[in-house]
Amino acid sequence: MADTVKLALWIRLEAKPGKERDIENFLRGGLSLVQQEPATISWFGIRLGPSTFGIFDAFPDEAGREAHLSGKVAAGLKEKVDLFAQPPSIEKVDVLAAKLSQGRAKKAA
Repeated sequence: MADTVKLALWIRLEAKPGKERDIENFLRGGLSLVQQEPATISWFGIRLGPSTFGIFDAFPDEAGREAHLSGKVAAGLKEKVDLFAQPPSIEKVDVLAAKLSQGRAKKAA
């Protein structure tokens, strides 16, 4: 399974003052959307600091990554521009090594 992960996206999000909770809720809600994307092997909505958030997701190929960039979470980011202090930074990255669990990951509390 881990050798099926070749490509990823790293998206950095900086919240406008007072919009941190809105971004947190957006990321929590994004999980159900990406669960419908078969080519999104892994997806993480993370908090890096008080107003800094991120998304890291991985794909088996470029078609999967592009499908995700055209998906509902990406559309949601475009609709929620008023939440961000600056436009989200989206970087396409290559995965050099990965360990993926064979079981299902549980939703973070």
